Amino acid sequence: MLTLNGIEETKLIKRLRKGDQTAFEILFRFYYPGLVVFATQIVLDKDEASEIVQDFFVRLWEKRSHIKETTSLKAYFFTSIKNQSLNYLKKTKIHTRNIEQLKELVETNPIYNFDIFIESELQEKIKAAIEKLPTRCGKIFVMSRFQGISNNEIAQKLEISKRTVETQISNALKILRYELKKYAGIL
Repeated sequence: MLTLNGIEETKLIKRLRKGDQTAFEILFRFYYPGLVVFATQIVLDKDEASEIVQDFFVRLWEKRSHIKETTSLKAYFFTSIKNQSLNYLKKTKIHTRNIEQLKELVETNPIYNFDIFIESELQEKIKAAIEKLPTRCGKIFVMSRFQGISNNEIAQKLEISKRTVETQISNALKILRYELKKYAGIL
């Protein structure tokens, strides 16, 4: 028969069942260090082992009235900690597997590609910046850059000089650079 602080463990169990905090504290102080070492050997993390043992004692206190009167709590405590440690490992393994699956999904699925969002936002900004260009300047720029028409062809179609076309494109680029300066790194 085990005695803790001069009190038989069976008496401590009875006192614990009745809600005696001193009995709980005696049991906690006696078993806690050994249970943490035991849990650490299973989960390989002292902080997590300490959490597991603390959670165990919290539940023990909450369910103290359901404790069976036995001659020793040692086997019950160590079996409970073993089971909780194994449950922790299962949970973290599942958690790790879920994180790995999520990482793979984020890396491979195009819906998670932030470039798509940046591109669509950038396209909206470019469109808005082009709309701010003077009418003739914008028309010449669109013909040159989006329709692929050469400067000579633009000059012929609009019946203006090639030099005017080049000047208008240059002015458009200056305005667009200013309007889109926040996106310079992306462009």
